[in-house]
Amino acid sequence: VHKHKVETVHAFKPADLEVIEKMIAAKINSPRTSSVGRLFDAVASIIGLRQIAAFEGQAAMDLEFAISHIRTDESYRFEISSDGNGPVVVDWRPAVSEVIADFRSGISAAVISARFHNMLAETVVKIAEHSGLRSVAISGGCFQNKYLLERTVQRLAEAGFNPYWHQRVPTNDGGIALGQTLASDMAAASV
Repeated sequence: VHKHKVETVHAFKPADLEVIEKMIAAKINSPRTSSVGRLFDAVASIIGLRQIAAFEGQAAMDLEFAISHIRTDESYRFEISSDGNGPVVVDWRPAVSEVIADFRSGISAAVISARFHNMLAETVVKIAEHSGLRSVAISGGCFQNKYLLERTVQRLAEAGFNPYWHQRVPTNDGGIALGQTLASDMAAASV
């Protein structure tokens, strides 16, 4: 493993990197995203677990499986902000910088992945604290990840929240489809 460049850089030819850098600088074909799945993709790429995904969630699965037997409470840093009226915004840049630093210093993929997952669980706790609500529903495709779900439920409970999560309905698109069907049926019944 080359200690100066992250694995993502090695996945591209120099000419391709030049084009990518220009795209990012000009903000062309490089949209912002609210998907945590893209964060999983980025971390898996940085530490060399996956450069090309054959299906949605593959890099996230690689990260989950990389944890293996590692148990730690360590977590990467992140920042949250809100103007009080809009949504809470999470800044992942501190975490990504720490992931890169850990990779460059030879920290194992297992430890990096555990710290990354722990950070995501801590993010949920911080956003819940910011909301002022005590009940927290956990949903979304990322929570198909057993480690992330269990860690998030544990941390929410430890912080005094009442976590709720999918137990009979899929947390991903299957749950969305069921919700859309129910909403449609309710709308039709009220007409």
